Amino acid sequence: MIQELTARFSDTTEKQQRAIFSALFIATNKLQTLFDKNIPQLSLKQFMLLAIVRQSKEQLTFTQLGNILGCSRQNIKKLAEILEKKGFITIQQSPQDPRAMCIFPTAKVEQYFENDFSQYQEELKYLFEVYTEDEVATLFVLLSKLYAGIENLEKKTAGENKRR
Repeated sequence: MIQELTARFSDTTEKQQRAIFSALFIATNKLQTLFDKNIPQLSLKQFMLLAIVRQSKEQLTFTQLGNILGCSRQNIKKLAEILEKKGFITIQQSPQDPRAMCIFPTAKVEQYFENDFSQYQEELKYLFEVYTEDEVATLFVLLSKLYAGIENLEKKTAGENKRR
């Protein structure tokens, strides 16, 4: 099936662009389904939010986290409320802006990453074992360019929305 789709969409750049966009959407859904089914305690979205909070050198607001993860402040709030009920985080006022709320990891986050993170790493290993090291490096560069394209599209649509 993949070979058939590749053949149907490979003859023009425009068709390739549409195929890439569709593939990204489908891959995102498949990855979320796989990880949600196979990784205990957390959905993939909850995991990604925790990973960002854990890696950040500063306290991030819901709005900042939404910008990083590509979703709304309200979606971050919903994820955060679930994570708070599970004991992974606390939600507190931002030290810099009393109007904003921030996520603060609890000791349970470190315990999770020390004990349960290995299953996530195993899943990633299987996901990428079909690539050579050079292909991983190339994909990394291309995905970075994709983010630049997304930012370009965001600027364009923001400008169009201002004119409306």
